[in-house]
Amino acid sequence: MPHPVAVAIDLTEAERAALEQWAAEGAVDGKRARRARIVLAAAAGLSNREIAEQLGLSRPTAARWRRRFSQRGLSGLVDAPRSGRPRVISDRQVAEVVVRTLVQRPANAQRWSTRSMAAEVGLSQNAVLRIWRRFGLRPHEGLGYHLTTPPTTVSPALRPRPR
Repeated sequence: MPHPVAVAIDLTEAERAALEQWAAEGAVDGKRARRARIVLAAAAGLSNREIAEQLGLSRPTAARWRRRFSQRGLSGLVDAPRSGRPRVISDRQVAEVVVRTLVQRPANAQRWSTRSMAAEVGLSQNAVLRIWRRFGLRPHEGLGYHLTTPPTTVSPALRPRPR
């Protein structure tokens, strides 16, 4: 079964400028940058197959974003809001947990526990645990990034094992 003919893409100067800017910001938003590159390649006259080979993606992906741009313009390349529960913990709160974990020491203990950190920042214990896991933090294991002063001599039985 032959593939349908790809939609021709004609860009205005404003659209081309926006797409080139998005394509250059690949590290900031990789999905949007890839979609912008697809549309720029389509505007250059490449087929969906050629775009797929050039950018290392599938032909249906190239066809999908070409079609969405032709139907909706630049707004068709932006992710739509997803279903599900919205985030409750802000980026600022996450940063506060990470910074406190790495920089501060609890007032009444040597190391942070999920409970002590949760009480300090006003989040649940599970929320703190999820943040620590996401960032690979393990202050309860005492692996060297907390602010305690190491003793001058440590018994071999108490030394952390190398990973």
